[in-house]
Amino acid sequence: MIKILFVCHGNICRSTMAESVMTYLVEQKHLKTSFLISSAATSREEIGNSPHYGTVGKLKEMHIPLIPHRAVQMTASDYNSYDYLIGMDTANIRNMTRIAGGDKDGKIYKLLTFADSERDVADPWYTGDFDTTYKDILNGCTSFLQYILKNNHEQL
Repeated sequence: MIKILFVCHGNICRSTMAESVMTYLVEQKHLKTSFLISSAATSREEIGNSPHYGTVGKLKEMHIPLIPHRAVQMTASDYNSYDYLIGMDTANIRNMTRIAGGDKDGKIYKLLTFADSERDVADPWYTGDFDTTYKDILNGCTSFLQYILKNNHEQL
């Protein structure tokens, strides 16, 4: 089983959207039983809160089921529990590495690197632009899934 943890600052916008989008993409390929997909925050600000209404609305508009979720914070033990820890932006990567105590196994990635981009996933918390965030996440998750299928075929 391939275990993925998507991470953003608060775990109510981008990482929850990525969790739902990746789950949807995996289900479309009939690989649901081969994956464990979750999400978390680097901060404690939104712990216990449900996904942002903008994330909920955008996923509904795109006919992608929202994964039921309450915000949680990433822990050091998550590093050992997951195969891939995927941050949405450079600040997330820095904070994830700090929480994990480093990245000795090379498991921490920024999502859009799989789409050959060094850009951060657009943060709708500040802009209210969930359309751009969705495009970034769909692009990143689609490319990430292609990467996994190419490099982990023995696990699937």
